[in-house]
Amino acid sequence: MFLASALIFACSPQPKEDTKNTAHYLSNRAPLVQTPYLELPIGSIKPKGWLEDQLKRMATGLTGHLDEVYPEVVGARNGWLGGDGDGWERGPYWIDGLLPLAYILDDEALKAKAQTWVDWTLNNQAESGYLGPIPFETDPTPEPGIQKGPREDWWPKMVMLKVLQQYYQATSDPRVVEALTKYFHYQLRELPQKPLDHLSFWANRRAGDNLLVVYWLYNITGDEKLLELGELIQKQTFPWQTVYTNSENDLQHDNTHFYNQIKTYPFDSAEIATITLSKLPGLHTVNVAQGLKQPVVYYQKSGDGDAIAAVKMALKDLQTYHGQAQGMYGGDEPLHGNNPVQGIEFCSVAEEMYSLETMIKITGDMDFADLLEKITYNALPTQASDDFTSRQYFQAANQVELSDRLETSYETKNHGGTDFVFGTLSGYPCCTTNMHQSWPKFVQNLFYATSDGGVAAIQYAPSEVELLVGQGAKLRLTEKTGFPFREEVNFELELSESSRFPFHLRIPAWARDFEILVNGQKQDVDTKDGIAILDREWKSGDLVKLRLPMELNSSTWFKGLVSIERGPLVYSLKVTHDEKAKDRGDRFRAFTEVYPTSDWNFALSQSDLENLEDVVGIKETEWDGSYPWNLENAPVELHLSAVQLPEWTLVNGAPQLPEKAFSKISKEEWEGRKKTVTLIPYGCTTLRITEFPTLAIE
Repeated sequence: MFLASALIFACSPQPKEDTKNTAHYLSNRAPLVQTPYLELPIGSIKPKGWLEDQLKRMATGLTGHLDEVYPEVVGARNGWLGGDGDGWERGPYWIDGLLPLAYILDDEALKAKAQTWVDWTLNNQAESGYLGPIPFETDPTPEPGIQKGPREDWWPKMVMLKVLQQYYQATSDPRVVEALTKYFHYQLRELPQKPLDHLSFWANRRAGDNLLVVYWLYNITGDEKLLELGELIQKQTFPWQTVYTNSENDLQHDNTHFYNQIKTYPFDSAEIATITLSKLPGLHTVNVAQGLKQPVVYYQKSGDGDAIAAVKMALKDLQTYHGQAQGMYGGDEPLHGNNPVQGIEFCSVAEEMYSLETMIKITGDMDFADLLEKITYNALPTQASDDFTSRQYFQAANQVELSDRLETSYETKNHGGTDFVFGTLSGYPCCTTNMHQSWPKFVQNLFYATSDGGVAAIQYAPSEVELLVGQGAKLRLTEKTGFPFREEVNFELELSESSRFPFHLRIPAWARDFEILVNGQKQDVDTKDGIAILDREWKSGDLVKLRLPMELNSSTWFKGLVSIERGPLVYSLKVTHDEKAKDRGDRFRAFTEVYPTSDWNFALSQSDLENLEDVVGIKETEWDGSYPWNLENAPVELHLSAVQLPEWTLVNGAPQLPEKAFSKISKEEWEGRKKTVTLIPYGCTTLRITEFPTLAIE
């Protein structure tokens, strides 16, 4: 069955011309810049195969049952349900992932859980327009582990704005438009006296989320006051674009958490001029992940192309100064450099994915799409357990022991050494509630409509989408693929009537010699900015085959350490392990430590890296398309030679390379000591070495 027309058409119908293709979905009103890609209603895109299994594991795991596992925070006492308990970010964080999951899976039980939060929020809006937990008349009694306030802080409201936006995209409930209109008019009145950071600095760092929903509502209602509000929000937001383009300087911060002492609005321009992404200690890692999208969100109003260039500069600097091979960056609260044992916070993964998804739709820039692909298919799967009942607060490119003796992060003492172990409340609980948005929103961004009545496949995974194309024909597009482990992506088109429309296919930067076939016939298609467009008359039953050859490549990281990549995947040493349950009876609850049972301290040959296609064996294991993200089910392996480095040992559980590691080896010694090692996709690992030392063979 095709989606009901009420959900298919734009929330605010656009005039339709009879003579040419037109947008069937919500698009930017003037004066906002027109965007190349339009988001589809939630529920239009359905995951299949392993991706559907991933979402179902979330439904039976923490995402579907967090209120039972963590009732003291997201249970009935939560302020977003009218209770006297937690009233800050964690409740909305959870629903920000639960709600899209519920509607993508069409799971009535999960919908009902999310509906309770939505209904309370909509039904209890103050006459002033205020949304959210009812402020306390007197300061509440503190309770460990519960964030009761400040309830009027602008920041947690921004998460609920995203929830309400998604709810409207799924249901078209008119209460959302009414409530958000009242709330944004309330903001317009209040912000001059109570700026974004009047209760905490988080809102001024993360206000891109607020601005995004303001522009979305403007596109529905055309309310000019929303553009006025947008300018006010932009004025009070931390000047990310300026920071991204600041010149380097020698200033070093003594305070590890200096980012929470930066002057509030109105910002000190001299102070802002000293802030760069290169610093150690640096800006707050999650704020950086969320702040990436802010200049691009405002670009819709400003039309300033420098905003996009600034964000690209920021991404380059993050890779240079803090980057790791899986696409993320070292940031265990503050930015912490590019040593591969430094932690990467799960919230940063979730929020950078959302920022990239936002920027792709606005700009059509496939550099953002390539990075999203890398993070999703490498960093994301490894940080939660297979059954989605526990997670790591921090992950790292090189981790061969996960225990409470690790001391590599800034937060070690604050978190009782539990930063890297698998648990529900280990490390810091924010990720327990914020991790749920990652996979559902990725599904929601597999496909887009185009402004000229077409369809765009931007990320590849087994899935199905239904939408209107051309002059209003209904299209069901079924994608069958073993991607990211296999090179072939197949699409089958089912149309209510033959129709002419463009079909956009992203060609990843790593795919040099791609091939597109339509009904078995090779197409001569040029790419522009990473997109191949098939513009033709389509009929039901048409088949499109995309081949993306995956070549072996190496990349260089911290102090010359090297990683091996193939297509969208980064490969890591396969390290077997044992698990040990531990419960210290403290606020971090029970957790699982992981210890290696196989050797891990290997170095690669520099000469081999120059001839990877000749020296690396590629083995595609038997795989039926089911859940792939563990050692047992890894669908592909790489085999190559390496030698162990006895001097490379653990330092309090971390694989820290000694300062004077060997750099050379004789040919005879290499031949005598070399072993064949197995590398598997990063996302399939728990313990791993991803960034390897190398030896020159003499």
